Amino acid sequence: MLGITDLSTYLVGLALIILLPGPNSLYVVSVAARRGPRVAYRAAAGVLCGDTVLMTLSAGGVASLLQTSPVLFAVVKFAGAGYLTWLAVGMLRGAWALWRGREARRAERKEGAPKAAKEAVERPFRRALVVSLLNPKAILFFISFFVQFVDPAYAHPVLSFLTLGAWAQLFSFSYLSVLIFSGTFLAATFRRRRRLTAGLSAGAGAAFLGFAAKLSLASAS
Repeated sequence: MLGITDLSTYLVGLALIILLPGPNSLYVVSVAARRGPRVAYRAAAGVLCGDTVLMTLSAGGVASLLQTSPVLFAVVKFAGAGYLTWLAVGMLRGAWALWRGREARRAERKEGAPKAAKEAVERPFRRALVVSLLNPKAILFFISFFVQFVDPAYAHPVLSFLTLGAWAQLFSFSYLSVLIFSGTFLAATFRRRRRLTAGLSAGAGAAFLGFAAKLSLASAS
């Protein structure tokens, strides 16, 4: 069907891959817990747009270019690792502020401009989009995974890639939706437990540092 050799196997593999935790899903959960589902869906939209760009680039041969150009791959991967580190530092600083309790109480007492300014600066869509795009391993993954299920004899391989990509986005959107409402539920549960929230934020920041280290050590092979 549409040049796809084994759709059922692809869907099983896709589900397993999407369920693996990564910086994109972790950031969406963080936004959901802090700012609710409406803002979290902006971050989810950034993830989906980023993945769409990566899939398009992969189908266009950018993955092959990264594999054959060690310098280009190094530039992209260190830029991605640096951005993840910057996000991690922000999360750790926020966790420390929550642990001390000063900024959290001040934010609850004050309504208006200061809080709104803080929310406006974060820009969840843009952050999630950048996290997705600055990941060369994701580009390589898309091309290496998709190509296994595309019939080389099919006359319109673009349709095959579009179909596989549509399934990937459907699975990703469903999974992110579950994470968003789970994050919102956890936020409501632990809203009054600032130190526990700080611990979770610190854990998320540490995980982002791990993602950054993993990406900086990645190779194109």
